Amino acid sequence: MSTSTRSSARPSAARGDAPLTLAERPPRTLGLRDSLGLWGNLGISLLLPVAAVFVVLPDGSLGTSLTAIVVGALIGGTLLGLAAAAGAREQVPAMVLLRGLLGRRSSYLPTALNLVQCVGWATFEIVIIAEAASRVLDAPRWPFALAAGVLATAMALRPLGVVRVLARYAVWAALAALAYLFVQVLAEPLPPISGGGATSFWTATDIVIALPISWLPLAADYTRHARSARIAGVGAGVGYGLATVVMFTLGVLALAAYGSSGLDVVDALLAVPLGALAVLVLVVVELDEAFANLYSTAVSAQNVVVRADRRLLALAVGTAATVLALTFDIAAYEPFLFLIGAVFVPLAGVFVVAYWLLPRGAWDTSDSAPARPALLLPWAAGFVAYQLTLPTYLTGPGAGWTAWWTARQTDLGIDPANGWSASLVSLAVAVLLTAAVLAPAAARGRRR
Repeated sequence: MSTSTRSSARPSAARGDAPLTLAERPPRTLGLRDSLGLWGNLGISLLLPVAAVFVVLPDGSLGTSLTAIVVGALIGGTLLGLAAAAGAREQVPAMVLLRGLLGRRSSYLPTALNLVQCVGWATFEIVIIAEAASRVLDAPRWPFALAAGVLATAMALRPLGVVRVLARYAVWAALAALAYLFVQVLAEPLPPISGGGATSFWTATDIVIALPISWLPLAADYTRHARSARIAGVGAGVGYGLATVVMFTLGVLALAAYGSSGLDVVDALLAVPLGALAVLVLVVVELDEAFANLYSTAVSAQNVVVRADRRLLALAVGTAATVLALTFDIAAYEPFLFLIGAVFVPLAGVFVVAYWLLPRGAWDTSDSAPARPALLLPWAAGFVAYQLTLPTYLTGPGAGWTAWWTARQTDLGIDPANGWSASLVSLAVAVLLTAAVLAPAAARGRRR
């Protein structure tokens, strides 16, 4: 945080919890156990086993799929850890942190995109919780959607208290449920898997990379409360990375053991003895992802309305997400969320390189943070590289987007079935261009 903002900062009025506005200093109370517990819980999501079909190659080899999971989690977890550490050093939320990259007003662009993304994913998480609970208990879905929305919103009002509960209790319940499911799945024969959704090793890795990176625009909202940058980086990178490996591996093993696919993975886990109880525990733990998206929506909005009370913002966002979950076909919205996610992949590369390349003291997050329009170029170029490698698949009114980028692939002689990782290609373009743009400033900083 800049000197001007620091001088006006007041101790948090939230009595040891997260600040109510940006004018308040964030308490630094999260230790390594809290950080590992938070990010481990955020990584324990039912979305990952469901998505495991997309990391299975056509040859059905378990070894290849598991290797892709580990490689993807290592790359994504490292990037997430670097962003988390930056949030702890600067002690500001994620979108405010981007002022140092793009300038205050230019940071409104990623803020707007992140608001749409967070509301969408919060809604999607509420739907996933309600759908899984209705399957477990054989009951209508809407009461669970309403309950999940209310609980997640309540959690967003006291975020640091929730983090401590997650670290001390919820993570152990989740690990016990996962251990039981692993024992049951591994007791079955594990033949090669047929009908895998990945076209190459790197497209499989791409799916795994996307999960940790999807949290990069939110990471500093929580790690600004970590006691040190090292705790924040290790907690986020290791906690989320390990959880990603565990959840994807469970999904792949379930596919092999039960011959299931997609959402049928959940049904397969429900079929094991006491599987319903284990899945129900994971459903409850899933609430933390809905809470995190709601809280980050409120905190992201404060980058624009700096004196707004995050509690009022969280109540408004939670209400909106719950209503959307009850009335909207969120499945039709999911591809659009992935399109927004593709925007943040190259931005992650630009941010990580810029933050760790520029000299200390050059990162200005104040209200007067100067614009850096040159850094919009590597961000845009990385996004273009992502779409040329693997156009985001949209249907309905958005189908023209996919068709246009597919035509550009043809114009450039790019095979649509190229088998490359869109995330890694996008990151490489963004990283190299950012390094080129900032090399003179970095050299001047070293000379000083």
